[in-house]
Amino acid sequence: MTHADQTAPGPVRSPRGPERSARGWPQEAALRMLMNNLDPEVAERPDDLVVYGGTGKAARDWPSYHALVRTLTELRDDETMLVQSGRPVGVMRTHEWAPRVLLANSNLVGDWATWPEFRRLEQLGLTMYGQMTAGSWIYIGTQGILQGTYETFAAVAAKLAGAARGDGQPGSDGTLAGTLTLTGGCGGMGGAQPLAVTMNGGACLIVDVDRGRLARRAHDRYLDEIADDLDDAVRRVLAAKRERRALSVGVVGNAATVFPELLRRGVPIDIVTDQTSAHDPLSYLPEGVELADAREYATAKPAEFTDRARASMARHVEAMVGFLDAGAEVFDYGNSIRGEARLGGYERAFDFPGFVPAYIRPLFCEGKGPFRWAALSGDPADIAATDRAILDLFPENESLARWIRLAGERVAFQGLPARICWLGYGERDRAGVRFNEMVASGELSAPVVIGRDHLDCGSVASPYRETEAMADGSDAIADWPLLNALVNTASGASWVSIHHGGGVGIGRSIHAGQVCVADGSALAGQKIERVLTNDPAMGVIRHVDAGYEDAREVATRTGVRVPMAE
Repeated sequence: MTHADQTAPGPVRSPRGPERSARGWPQEAALRMLMNNLDPEVAERPDDLVVYGGTGKAARDWPSYHALVRTLTELRDDETMLVQSGRPVGVMRTHEWAPRVLLANSNLVGDWATWPEFRRLEQLGLTMYGQMTAGSWIYIGTQGILQGTYETFAAVAAKLAGAARGDGQPGSDGTLAGTLTLTGGCGGMGGAQPLAVTMNGGACLIVDVDRGRLARRAHDRYLDEIADDLDDAVRRVLAAKRERRALSVGVVGNAATVFPELLRRGVPIDIVTDQTSAHDPLSYLPEGVELADAREYATAKPAEFTDRARASMARHVEAMVGFLDAGAEVFDYGNSIRGEARLGGYERAFDFPGFVPAYIRPLFCEGKGPFRWAALSGDPADIAATDRAILDLFPENESLARWIRLAGERVAFQGLPARICWLGYGERDRAGVRFNEMVASGELSAPVVIGRDHLDCGSVASPYRETEAMADGSDAIADWPLLNALVNTASGASWVSIHHGGGVGIGRSIHAGQVCVADGSALAGQKIERVLTNDPAMGVIRHVDAGYEDAREVATRTGVRVPMAE
């Protein structure tokens, strides 16, 4: 191995255009998406291979990255590369319908699935934290979580509209105009929050310990303004609230300090949530610790740092419960902060719900989830063309049309141009097949990668997030994501992944991902039709099995077979 293989190659940027260096487009697509994850426009700390979420990586180390690139370039159309926690460990002879890449990240046996044990193994160079879409090479920047965040805040607006009408029934007429949302964390995931709030018409105050994160989101148009201090921030957002004006303002501070202070002041806040990196206590800055000192401190004294972080999270969540008691709409946005706060000694940490049972589960029952795609051409015109195709395919879906128009106007691309929208069973396959036809006809100038978030209707077991409060108590049953990965492998996905711990931390989730490549070929069209039918069907059958009547109705209407319901 050369010295160059052991070091960062300088800024990584995905190739663009219709020419490829790999033997086939599925291999080329995996290569480009791996590189795109590490593009400085996309990744949080590309020199450390960290894509988002504090520690979520695309490859275990630089020698592994270089081996991945080399192997993808050489991989044949009847071969499959095996990736174990960010390191290529084998190439197998398979067949053209098999995935070109199979990935498993961060998976540990149950009794060993703790942060200390994971970190011990990580320090030995034996594993890495793949988060959700970092280690599965389908992260597309902050946009990747934006529509889910937008949908969540739209559901909050509908709930508040129902409360204002006095009937308690959510409707589609709600906006966040005249409301103020308080949240924390403006990194690769949390940075979607301010734009999601303003797209719904509201005012947002977002707190982050790192001015650089706020500046990056302001540069990318996810955040409108950065205040000089807390007093300035409060003045700005309260003026916007009074004027029913959409505005997002960031302020530098520790949420564990700022949230209690805003509660003490009695600032009229309507909605409270958080998306700091609470899933990993070593990525959450304790009160009294300077940001510049945090990484060295966490490395030198991880147990002490963890205790201090959890104590700060307890104060952070205590303030959130205080806002709940004062009448605000409060929810956990899937970062495990309630569980960490309870470990920090705060007994009321679970007094407010997670966002999935509170707002999103009805969509999951329909097989709806985050459908995303990226243009390997690098040409924004290809995304504009696919946007038009989505509007043409689903003309009756007014909320989808509004999202696509808003995204086209307000979302800045990071790395390869990409888009996301929530589509359900019977919709994703239609979109995927259309995209493949557009590649074949030349309407798109290069192939398109089609994937999704692991935050999905049928591909995850996460009792603090996607599967919190399941109707039958099956929150922690992890068979479902494993079946999801198996069925996507059998259906012809281009690459498939199984991860542990993404979003909420080690020991708290198992989740699976799939990616398909629309290269315009007849074979790709057949694979896409199967994968994008079967993948969302997993969400329907998972919720039928759990006893949700909405899911049973969808299965009956659409012909999804559920043997125990026949």
